[in-house]
Amino acid sequence: MSPPALAGTVVAAFGRSYDVELADGSVLSCFPRGKRSEIACGDQVRISRTSDNQGVIDAVDPRSTLFYRSDAWRQKLIAANVTQIVVVLAASPSYYEDLLTRCLVAAEQAGIRGLIILNKCDLDVAAALDSLRLYEQLGYTLLPLTAATDVAPLRPHLAGHTSVLVGQSGMGKSTIINGLVPAARAATAEISAVLDSGKHTTTHARLYRLDADSRIIDSPGMQEFGLHHLRVDDFDQAFVEFRPLIGRCRFANCRHLSEPDCAIVAAVDRGDVNPRRLASYRRMVEERLRSEGTKR
Repeated sequence: MSPPALAGTVVAAFGRSYDVELADGSVLSCFPRGKRSEIACGDQVRISRTSDNQGVIDAVDPRSTLFYRSDAWRQKLIAANVTQIVVVLAASPSYYEDLLTRCLVAAEQAGIRGLIILNKCDLDVAAALDSLRLYEQLGYTLLPLTAATDVAPLRPHLAGHTSVLVGQSGMGKSTIINGLVPAARAATAEISAVLDSGKHTTTHARLYRLDADSRIIDSPGMQEFGLHHLRVDDFDQAFVEFRPLIGRCRFANCRHLSEPDCAIVAAVDRGDVNPRRLASYRRMVEERLRSEGTKR
């Protein structure tokens, strides 16, 4: 008889190799069966042990959530079974608001709550904070932080959650991990003032346990976030302030681009919806329509 399958959690993802933590705390290096590998950090899996420190992943348990990005050719799985994404921004190097919006759209579509950190608040962040107040008004938590000095203000927001840190390189994700889990010894980013960007220091996703009920997943820095897996009709639902207005346009299939008597455009005109958000929505929808070869 073959030995019974072992249950475990994927705590690190290295392409087609995965570290799987078992109930007793031991960690096995595992590979999936077959050529395809659609496993994410945070997945609950069933494995067969092949040696003292290695195994084969036989199955992935059903996920409660999956956070990922995609383009026309492939999907990039970021984390599974998370309850919260933590988007880490900083005034230096400059953050991309489009990346923030796309992360939040993907989270909303997946049913995951969003938290926004503005890190490096020992620098001049007044303009960045003022710009980000928009997201606070939409109901997202905005947390100013200086992770290099003190990560304590973040801890209450992580309690009871499985969170995933996302953001551009150089925003301070590794510094946050080092502050939360000193034993992690994550490499901190070196900022290139010339390029106005950070060097990639985290090359794979890794899960850290903060306490019995709280976990955090660090993910590699990204410069873009594709949403090819969303349909055109998914986007308006992912903008939280649009939801009460959906169905109030003249046309039932209104895409809120150039159609007459659009309820969302009217809300922008009244000052109820910020024009930055409508502009972001339109860029995403038009990009998706182009990828489908669909005319406006």
